[in-house]
Amino acid sequence: MNLLFASMGGAFNGWAMGILLLLYVAGITYLGFRGYRKTKSSSDYLVAGRSAHPFAMAMSYGAAFISTSALVGFGGIAGEFGMGLMWLVFMNIAFGIIVAFIWFGKRTRQIGVALDARTFPEFIGSRFQSRNMQIFIAVMIFCFIPLYSSVVLISGARFLQEVMNMPYEWVLGIFATVVAVYVIFGGLRGVMYVDALIGSIMVGGMLLLLVMCYVKLGGIVPAHQALTDMAPLVQKHLPQEYALGHRGWTVMPEFNSVWWWTLVSSLMLGVGIGALAQPQLAVRFMTVKSDRELHRAVMVGSFFILCTAGAAYMIGALSNVFFYHTDKGIAEGQAQLAIQVAGGNPDLIIPIFIREALPQMVLYVFALTMLSAAMSTLSSLFHVTGSSIGHDVFGKILGKDNTWITRSGVCFGIVVSLIFALILPPGIVARGTAIFFGVCAAAFLPVYIAALYWKRATRAGVWSAIAVGAGVSAFGLLFLHKKESALLGICKLLTGKTELISAHPWPYVDPFVYALPLSMVTLIVVSLLTTPPDEEHIKKCFAEKSI
Repeated sequence: MNLLFASMGGAFNGWAMGILLLLYVAGITYLGFRGYRKTKSSSDYLVAGRSAHPFAMAMSYGAAFISTSALVGFGGIAGEFGMGLMWLVFMNIAFGIIVAFIWFGKRTRQIGVALDARTFPEFIGSRFQSRNMQIFIAVMIFCFIPLYSSVVLISGARFLQEVMNMPYEWVLGIFATVVAVYVIFGGLRGVMYVDALIGSIMVGGMLLLLVMCYVKLGGIVPAHQALTDMAPLVQKHLPQEYALGHRGWTVMPEFNSVWWWTLVSSLMLGVGIGALAQPQLAVRFMTVKSDRELHRAVMVGSFFILCTAGAAYMIGALSNVFFYHTDKGIAEGQAQLAIQVAGGNPDLIIPIFIREALPQMVLYVFALTMLSAAMSTLSSLFHVTGSSIGHDVFGKILGKDNTWITRSGVCFGIVVSLIFALILPPGIVARGTAIFFGVCAAAFLPVYIAALYWKRATRAGVWSAIAVGAGVSAFGLLFLHKKESALLGICKLLTGKTELISAHPWPYVDPFVYALPLSMVTLIVVSLLTTPPDEEHIKKCFAEKSI
């Protein structure tokens, strides 16, 4: 991420950016303090007192969902391969918002109230009457989410390093401290208040960028027509990408090609559906007081995803029109496509486009948008990490429901994230994070669905599903999926090959595609073969007054 922001070096006016940052921090401080004033109990700290406004809930959910990797990283992938990535926006809205809020959210809130569950691990553990399950899931969250936290922390710190011209270690500490203050003291109330502000900045910033992009390219219809007409350039200037299935920036990749499998299995399915099992998102459903709030939040959440991720992917793809039709910095007769201008690094496509094509004022908007995306995701991750270790592990073991135990857990999680940010390179951490979320979705999504909708699911079935989902995902990443198996080298060491099955398309099929069904089948089969759960407990979970 340091390369991303270094590409904008020298473009900022230090005083102007400094004033904006001071106003920004002042607003966050006020909202964090307001959250602190209203946090009186463990319920306030963990689930915002179950009284969050639907707008705050939806914006907080979206801001925790969409980070710098979505706006810049996936936006750059759209610049490389085109608008096929807009299907990910559709999946995010269809599953991450509509299905999540209406079908998952309602039941999560209702059963959560019946069981007095305040975290995702506590929800699953209480639903299946297993304290060990709650502790196990919490430990998994605490061990792996700090990897993702460190990635976001690095991106935000590197950005501030370039803008403020300060040593990286100092900026890293300051950035973590600002986020930590309103998370530790304000709890989820503070996080959601700040996310409402941050989410609004993200929506406004990305909409402004999209409008300015269309103005620069001569309008919506001319811009899209020009991008469509550039399809022949793929075969002419991008032979390697063409071989992967690239057919142009306004059409889907060739069916069964490498890029088609990457887009469909890893992005559309893995990221689109996998969002349903992320604990920092699921806990938002427990923060509202009725189903009506969840229904009202659907439109706000859908609009947020469309305006942020949708705008980023559209800008990334359309940047090719600008780069191809300008001779700025490119030798005459040389291809001028986005990925080539960025030197092969898709993370640089959107920053370079904004720097080269748009007014300097837009750089300030982009800066605050990226900073907002980093801070919103960080605050949610810090909160869920701290609540997992503080409330679900130590709180459960000690038998004390003390807010300060949870706050201590937040502090400990932040320290772990800082250590990772200092010792691990971003590339390794990002890949490890992607692996974690794939394993998390395969292991927990069937369990989460069963907790909400299947009364016959048993504790043995849940444990088996978690083991199969995590185990099959790990096996696929180590021995089948080429991108990870070649990097990790274990398959090469044991078998002499980078992947066990070289026949197309298996090296490019994300393990999520087969790990999730196997986990789900295991849950069903084992549950049907084991003793049914306690009827009284099931009646309590699915009582009419709750469901």
